[in-house]
Amino acid sequence: MVDALEWVFGALIIVTCFLSALNSFRSRRTSDGRLRGLYASRMNICMGLMLIFIAGLLMILFTGSSVKVVIGALFILLGLFNLFAGLRNHSHFARLPQ
Repeated sequence: MVDALEWVFGALIIVTCFLSALNSFRSRRTSDGRLRGLYASRMNICMGLMLIFIAGLLMILFTGSSVKVVIGALFILLGLFNLFAGLRNHSHFARLPQ
């Protein structure tokens, strides 16, 4: 069961890392301000999910050392902040007229 979770978290980390890099590239290459904001907010969402998945993998992979628990908690908090900011910005830029 733990091996399956490791593979799932690993795959999710790779997918969100790829999507984060893709949206970052698209955000930097576009000249339209609305699309730039949408791509940047999608990058934040993917990065937040990636940090949450890294924290989950860290919690599953290693035993409960206090340093690893603190680092995992920091990754979860940073990931939640990125996720929240990305969702908020995405709703803002999605409402702007084209």
